[in-house]
Amino acid sequence: MLNLSLQISDIAHVIQLSVAPVFLVTGIGAMLSVLSFRLSRAVDRARVLEDRLPALTDAQHLTTIHRELGILSVRTRLINRAITLCTASALLICLVIMILFVGAIIGLNIAIAIAVLFILSMAALIASLLIFLKEIQLATTSLRIGAHR
Repeated sequence: MLNLSLQISDIAHVIQLSVAPVFLVTGIGAMLSVLSFRLSRAVDRARVLEDRLPALTDAQHLTTIHRELGILSVRTRLINRAITLCTASALLICLVIMILFVGAIIGLNIAIAIAVLFILSMAALIASLLIFLKEIQLATTSLRIGAHR
């Protein structure tokens, strides 16, 4: 049933409630930017290594490049999962904001729906951050500085 007695003050209150989730979406957007950058760097590195493969004849160099390509493959899969979870988190927060407004307009008690969506969003964000941490650890442990390991 449509809440025809909805006042400007009601909408202003809903806007106040939605400010924090909007900032959260902004933070998630920044995280997605970092993840996208890391993904593009890993893909670019893999392309450079793959371009070198046909010209190589030394077995040791071939093994080294294949090992690095394997690590880059794992890293890109991890980053892809983190991006997926981060995006899901942002979408769930957007649903929270939308339901806040729909609940105010229709006059429904939406507290449980908002709580569940927010918890799911935080779970997705936490999982994304953990996967991101795993990718960072993989990148740093496989880092070669200098000519020898």
